Amino acid sequence: MSKSIYVGNLPWSATEEQVQELFAEYGNVLSVKLISDRETGRARGFGFVEMEDGEADAAIEALDNYSFGGRTLRVNEAKPRAPRQPRF
Repeated sequence: MSKSIYVGNLPWSATEEQVQELFAEYGNVLSVKLISDRETGRARGFGFVEMEDGEADAAIEALDNYSFGGRTLRVNEAKPRAPRQPRF
């Protein structure tokens, strides 16, 4: 079973490869998705990493409040996305 991990407060310069390398120290990284602004294409400073359950727990424990690229990361288990209200 895999687990999705929220990674916040990433430096805008961070790449998916750098994030994958960081998390790979704790286990097999299944996927990395950094979120960018739909209109400008600029990084939004957060993303999601998918790993196996036990490895994900170890990575969350080790990397929450970890200093990466001069920023203190926020790392926790991703919550399911709440349904969005329709825009009018």
